[in-house]
Amino acid sequence: MASSSLVDVLTERPKRARRITSVEVLCAVLLLAILGQSWLQNALNVPALRTGSTIFVAVCVQALPFLVLGVLLSGAIAAFVPARVLRRVLPRRTAAAVGVAGLAGIALPGCECASVPVARRLMGQGVAPAAALTFLLAAPAVNPVVLVATAIAFPGKPEMVLARFLGSLATAVVMGLLWARWGKLDWIVRRALERMPEGAGGRWRAFAEIARTDLVEAGGFLVLGGVISAALNVLVPQSWFAVLGGQLVLGVVVMAVLAVVLALCSEADAFVAASLTALPLLPKLVFLVVGPAIDVKLFALQAGTFGRSFAVRFAPVTFVVAVGCALAVGLPLIGGAR
Repeated sequence: MASSSLVDVLTERPKRARRITSVEVLCAVLLLAILGQSWLQNALNVPALRTGSTIFVAVCVQALPFLVLGVLLSGAIAAFVPARVLRRVLPRRTAAAVGVAGLAGIALPGCECASVPVARRLMGQGVAPAAALTFLLAAPAVNPVVLVATAIAFPGKPEMVLARFLGSLATAVVMGLLWARWGKLDWIVRRALERMPEGAGGRWRAFAEIARTDLVEAGGFLVLGGVISAALNVLVPQSWFAVLGGQLVLGVVVMAVLAVVLALCSEADAFVAASLTALPLLPKLVFLVVGPAIDVKLFALQAGTFGRSFAVRFAPVTFVVAVGCALAVGLPLIGGAR
């Protein structure tokens, strides 16, 4: 008995101390901010600080449900969809696979936060990175929820809905083709390309573990993106927009940059753009095409998911392509209209 007890003690695995994850910290901060909103408003009686805290909470609360949806979908793809099924559905030719992935974004409503973990798991299941990245850019920009929101924000202007759809789809497809031609797998961290075993056992356990891991990783970078977005929102004076009304080129540049730094959710950015009545439609279109493709929040999520080496290459090219596609579609469709 004594020797048996000694063996049990010696062979017993040490219990790991439970660590507090970034998602738990985020949920606690949001809960405290919501419950103590009135107290915080009185205690932090600094207009800029109050504005920044409100924007931070708004960005995180707005994006978190879609982030959860994305990690659940990514876990389901990795655990329940065999790689052979995905390879059978997508065409073998890279160009055709990129086109199908771009159109697939129509069927899955979500924001950019949701598309990042899904694209990661598509890669892990053997889908070509060019097709996965095309889906990453298309899903938050061409789905029906975004298009309906755009139509409501711009009543009587169906050309804005069409221009946003075509500009965003073109951005996703062009980036997919560019990656297929010049992209390198060495830029993506190895963990993002890991494949799940296709065995029949333990799929629900694998689903829960994958979803939990993706949520913890992406949640921390969502908080970082929310902080950056809140800080930059406070630093941009609202009076600047009145000056841009008669400067079309300057308006395009400024709105493209603001789309990156404001980090709005794709389901809500149309209402923000429509509220800037002093600007023509073309800068607003650039804002709506660039925002879902690349912003500070999305850059942080991409860096955390695919690695910094990938993000510093992919993000600047995406910005240039998005602006170019928005202008190529917007000039013939809406021109300088207001």
